[in-house]
Amino acid sequence: MFPKNTWYVACMPDEVEDKPLGRTICNEQIVFFRAEGGQIAAVEDFCPHRGAPLSLGFVRDGQLVCGYHGLEMGCEGKCTSMPGQRVRGFPSIHAYPVVERHGFIWVWPGDAEQADPDQIPELHWANDPEWAYGGGLYHINCDYRLMIDNLMDLTHETYVHASSIGQPEIEESAPETKVNGDEVLTIRHMENITAPPFWQSALRGNNLAGDVPVDRWQICRFTPPSHILIEVGVAHAGKGGYDAPADTKASSIVVDFITPETETSIWYFWGMARNFNPQDEALTEQIREGQGQIFSEDLEMLESQQRNLLRYPERRLLMLNIDGGGVQARRVIDRILKAEAENAQPQAATAS
Repeated sequence: MFPKNTWYVACMPDEVEDKPLGRTICNEQIVFFRAEGGQIAAVEDFCPHRGAPLSLGFVRDGQLVCGYHGLEMGCEGKCTSMPGQRVRGFPSIHAYPVVERHGFIWVWPGDAEQADPDQIPELHWANDPEWAYGGGLYHINCDYRLMIDNLMDLTHETYVHASSIGQPEIEESAPETKVNGDEVLTIRHMENITAPPFWQSALRGNNLAGDVPVDRWQICRFTPPSHILIEVGVAHAGKGGYDAPADTKASSIVVDFITPETETSIWYFWGMARNFNPQDEALTEQIREGQGQIFSEDLEMLESQQRNLLRYPERRLLMLNIDGGGVQARRVIDRILKAEAENAQPQAATAS
């Protein structure tokens, strides 16, 4: 149902600062912890002694200690010691490729031999002092593809987010959908409109008037397995829109990393990166709080949608032209899933 030979955002660094973190990723129960020297490690959340979750333990001298009987595990999943016992002959538990980069911790839940850190997305804004980032994490009970649908078609903003970023002009402006290999884009431009409340505030945050006509843009960019970065912003009308000079606009990148937990639940890492007034920490927190409220509105809708779909599995859903981005993203995912399945078959035959 979800690609496994790929990198997903697993957690934020501060979630594993002082204790292990247990988290299910693509139905894999994993525990993340800081090994020797602060290196991030990820192993199966299963103690080989009695099956207790290792995430209920603690870290001592870079070793993960089971909170049940004190068995110690290294970052490669090998038993290293246990009080009064000989355990070095115990079989190792599964260790997962894991990398800390761009302010996130990434995990590869599939075949470890295929894991290539160079495949982690390059996030230019994450390491640039001219950019500021603020974000958060939501756990949502929905199929990860429903969130992809949601983000690749922003028409819903008119209704779900009417008091913050929604406005009628969104649904009145038809989106353009493009496919470049595994990348899918939906693009929408609106000209000479009134900025909604969130963007009026953002303009003022960039020392610009917020009560004048603006040109607005939304460029949603999907890349596998389930990453969506959305270029959004407004510029004073007639200044060039997306290409307007920096001193006439407020523009940002909405960051959406969708990590499947199970078939019907996700970890949703959300945030916004901006390149205006990056040093203003109060503005960063203001935007983060506003965006968090916006995404909480999506949470309620998506969980209700998922319950309906489980209740009526035989119902066929309708597709409209606004669904193009989500449909194309699902086709990319299906193609990757098919390739993974085909590659797994020869390996299974060889093993047997």
